[in-house]
Amino acid sequence: MERERIGRNLFNQIDWITVGLYFLMVTIGWINIYAAIYDPDPLTQKGIFDLTSNSGKQFLWIVLSMILIFFILFIDFRFYDTFAYVIYGATIVLLIAVLAFGTEIYGSKSWFKIGNFSIQPAEFAKVGAALAVARFLGRNNRKTEKLTDYIVPFIFIAIPALLINKQGDTGSALVFSSFLLVFYREGFPQNLIIIGISAVTLFVLTLILQEKYLVELLIGIVALGFLFIFLGKKKWQRILLITLFTFVSIGIVLSVKFLVSKLEPHQRERVNITAKLLSNTELTKEEKRGIAYQTEQSKIAISAGGFSGKGFLEGTQTKFDYVPKQSTDFIFCTIGEEHGWLGSLLMIGIFIIFLNRLILLSERQKARFSRIYGYSVVAIMLFHFTINIGMTIGIFPVIGIPLPFFSYGGSSLWAFTILLFVMIKLDAHRKQLIVRN
Repeated sequence: MERERIGRNLFNQIDWITVGLYFLMVTIGWINIYAAIYDPDPLTQKGIFDLTSNSGKQFLWIVLSMILIFFILFIDFRFYDTFAYVIYGATIVLLIAVLAFGTEIYGSKSWFKIGNFSIQPAEFAKVGAALAVARFLGRNNRKTEKLTDYIVPFIFIAIPALLINKQGDTGSALVFSSFLLVFYREGFPQNLIIIGISAVTLFVLTLILQEKYLVELLIGIVALGFLFIFLGKKKWQRILLITLFTFVSIGIVLSVKFLVSKLEPHQRERVNITAKLLSNTELTKEEKRGIAYQTEQSKIAISAGGFSGKGFLEGTQTKFDYVPKQSTDFIFCTIGEEHGWLGSLLMIGIFIIFLNRLILLSERQKARFSRIYGYSVVAIMLFHFTINIGMTIGIFPVIGIPLPFFSYGGSSLWAFTILLFVMIKLDAHRKQLIVRN
């Protein structure tokens, strides 16, 4: 009787709107994965449930996700807080193990190969980091507004990021930078956030302008520094800070070329290609056929969809495999070609509604652990969503990260499912959670 009562209470408290959005996105993703690998030749055509195809494998991952969801929802909600560090430690062990015993795929030694299936520990490391950060910052329900309060959380995200980068998967490593959004929500000094964003913006601006307007950019920085120094009555500390700002900014501008030269050759080429695309610089034929081929074909596929698209299974770019990895990292261009601007807008709209729902759930938590964990989920999802779509339209370098719930891949689907449903579980018990003393 007691178990039945708990089950009924859980059923009533679950946020079914978020669950519905999850199943909607997973279903749309699965259908478009089938479209991405669809072969019009009747002799070689495979069905959507064929386990030798990506769509069939994805269906299997979806079914297994249903079992995973069941366990997440029926485990005691206190488990995720109590064993946060243990889960984090386990994911770190897996990241170390894959360096020693993993299989290299697409130049990244970040996979465990099990028969015809592969598991990527880097995806699950996001779950461990989210729980560990929430556990540490949520302790004692105390304010965390000093820089020193974030040293340990920074270590929590730096360790998996460094290990994943060591595997050769820079894209997945960069995902951990999304935790800055969580830190900002919890009181991380705003001035440091502004300085960081300004430095990144200046770095990107320098990349886009390249050497064409370097002198003008340096003159602008110096002029801005002098403007702040002489604008109104300023204390000597103000003059010192603005002078320091000017020299640091000049240092960033002058160091861009050197820093880019230290990247791996394929990473350097992708950064330079993206800079050219953003500055509207014409690519050479070699670039279009080489490092920029994937992005160029993706943009062609999306633009070919027009307003309403060519129709389901009617995408010509898709049918003839012009876009590499179209069912994984570039699934968005399948949506763009076959369903057009309307389909793309609908898909983006669904995801934005989903993100807004996650923020609502996070803000209504009574326990700080749950709120911090919720914002970690929001930050990770937002990073993946923004960068993935940016890759397909050429405004971000191709760094190989999936579109949550839409892209093909068992590891990513499971990791995003765990992230989301742990949050849903915590939300369902938000009235029962007691703040840790």
